[in-house]
Amino acid sequence: MKTKELVIMALFAAIGAVLHSIMPPVLFGMKPDMMLVMMFMGILLFPRVQNVLMIGIVTGIISALTTSFPGGQLPNIIEKPVTAFLFLALALLVKKSVKTAAAAVITIAGTFISGLLFLALALLIVGLPGGFTALVLAVVLPAAALNTIAIIIMHPIVQTILKRSNMIETVK
Repeated sequence: MKTKELVIMALFAAIGAVLHSIMPPVLFGMKPDMMLVMMFMGILLFPRVQNVLMIGIVTGIISALTTSFPGGQLPNIIEKPVTAFLFLALALLVKKSVKTAAAAVITIAGTFISGLLFLALALLIVGLPGGFTALVLAVVLPAAALNTIAIIIMHPIVQTILKRSNMIETVK
């Protein structure tokens, strides 16, 4: 893991923490997870196993610390690294075309994976304050839309900035 990559992913995690903290709850204390966008950005730019493990664990811990969901700490810590590796698998499947459109499609899938996994873990560990389907429709679906819009806007900008500043040699 290069120091540059570590610093950039730490910045992504910090930005994600701010976004996660300021997002208001939507239903039953749950809020769309904007931290996923930054985790996904780090994985798209630096798709190596050690990077994915690091950003998945860090994102899980920060999400656990900033969650507004009652008892959501443990589900966040478990769910984020799992989601990170599943997102990496999706990114590697479309490796030859990691353009903004492909990034948007796998962001939708990654957000659904994250939301469903979090809700399933929360249901098993602490229970849900509302119905599973209601939470998927009221929280996961809007989160997928927000995350996709954010990745469509940010992905090309971040790629261009990092290429011009020689932070990444080639767009991965």
